[in-house]
Amino acid sequence: MALGRSLKTVLIIDSGLPCNRQTPHSHNFITQDGEKPAVIAAKAKEQVLKYDTVQFLDSLAVKGKKNENNFVITTLSGEEFTAKKLIIATGIKDIMPDIKGFSACWGITVVHCPYCHGYELRDQKTGILANGMKALHLASLVNNLTKDITIFTGGEAKFTPQELEKLTENDIKIVESNITELQHENGQVRSVVLADGLQLKFDALYAAVPFTQHSDIPDSLGCNLTEQGYISIDNFHKTTVKGVFACGDNSGMMRSVVNAIYGGNFAGAMVNMELTEEQF
Repeated sequence: MALGRSLKTVLIIDSGLPCNRQTPHSHNFITQDGEKPAVIAAKAKEQVLKYDTVQFLDSLAVKGKKNENNFVITTLSGEEFTAKKLIIATGIKDIMPDIKGFSACWGITVVHCPYCHGYELRDQKTGILANGMKALHLASLVNNLTKDITIFTGGEAKFTPQELEKLTENDIKIVESNITELQHENGQVRSVVLADGLQLKFDALYAAVPFTQHSDIPDSLGCNLTEQGYISIDNFHKTTVKGVFACGDNSGMMRSVVNAIYGGNFAGAMVNMELTEEQF
């Protein structure tokens, strides 16, 4: 939108598979609190395409290369497009654990973020699938929302004596057995099944799952990644490759619709500024 309002020619290539596609509601977004991410995205697309210089292509970008004066993006159908600048807003792809029912519940009652989902899951019997510092961090936040918390470490618990004391003080239980199945109804968790066959009733589960970049185009262009696996950007959303910018989940740990929108607006303004300086 920032680029369209500045009369810059823009092509949006989108395959329509965001990581939040199963999420029923978006929260912490003033004026849009409780709305489905898909509805917000559809409204955004409608508004952005009102600007004549912005076009939309329903496709998947699969290759990217840098020429002397521009970039070339190739789609799954073999079409090629050239551009002076790139904004990579491809997000990340969560890697689901080998737990039956996990993927079906992801984004519904198996969630990653207390800020995004915690209020709706308040006062429920809640599990945390994580270990060590990640588990402790999640537990401290979830403890504000419910007092019935169990940490599933998926193996030997990795807590210091001081951390264990803190968990005990807050009556947070630890289970080291592996989870093999989440029994659910249309994504609503009903129970957790452990490797030893024990079945425990639960209503919700927080999970710190690993991720990978949704697109390998940034890597093929030479964009550096951080130690955590995000695209490295500076304060102006510039990557380590001149002319390539990044925004959203692929370049920061604040995974929410409102933060992605903020980053997109900022990146668009920075690209416009750079193009303007080069052309003026």
